[in-house]
Amino acid sequence: MQQRLASLLDVPIAFAHRGARAHAPENTLASFELALKLGANGLESDVWLTSDGVAVLDHDGLISRGWGRSRAIGDTRRSDLPEHVPSLAELLERCGTGYQLSLDLKDPEAGQAVIDAVAAVDTAMLPRLWLCAPGWQTMQHLVGQGAKLVDSTRLKHLREGPERRAATLAAEGIDAINLHHTDWSGGLVTLFHRFGVAAFAWDLKDPPLLRNIMRMGIDGVYSDHVDRMIDAYVAEIGTISPR
Repeated sequence: MQQRLASLLDVPIAFAHRGARAHAPENTLASFELALKLGANGLESDVWLTSDGVAVLDHDGLISRGWGRSRAIGDTRRSDLPEHVPSLAELLERCGTGYQLSLDLKDPEAGQAVIDAVAAVDTAMLPRLWLCAPGWQTMQHLVGQGAKLVDSTRLKHLREGPERRAATLAAEGIDAINLHHTDWSGGLVTLFHRFGVAAFAWDLKDPPLLRNIMRMGIDGVYSDHVDRMIDAYVAEIGTISPR
């Protein structure tokens, strides 16, 4: 069996994608809570700002109004959203802060609001807060505020090549890169690690794929299937830790 390569992070992260999505309604407080009970040491969601500036967790950013109509979260006050759409503050109140949290910044203004919301509850969580965006340049104003920043992209979009991208991310204060699991190889993980950039992989469902990519020394995986993810983690890495 292939020997597992070293991760950059002391404790690799098992992110529950949109909570325990395969086990409960996604992006609900119940789903996030269940993911932690199943053993995930990280939660993942998408974050939007309401019209009155509240950070809320939802994937599409659209609220159904019936008869095929919908309204953007950005055009809606927090008090007018359905009960199943949680705010970031409600997540922290319900689940605490003792885990890693990955949030896709679907609203370009959401990053600062997220950092402020987390800092207001527990500044010790900021180093465990991973803010993701498809263009790392959009997050440059967030560098140095304590949160980790993640370049979410695909290998085919690295026009300058992975080595140049890794060097740029390191120089600009971006902490990690998140690629589809099919983009990764052990050599590519090692390349980004050489520049001090953590490597994350998303869209992992099958146990063999989860175990294989963990052997590459990956620093974080995202999966809907928390039970499969934790089984693979324990088999390849060992007992999972919150941090």
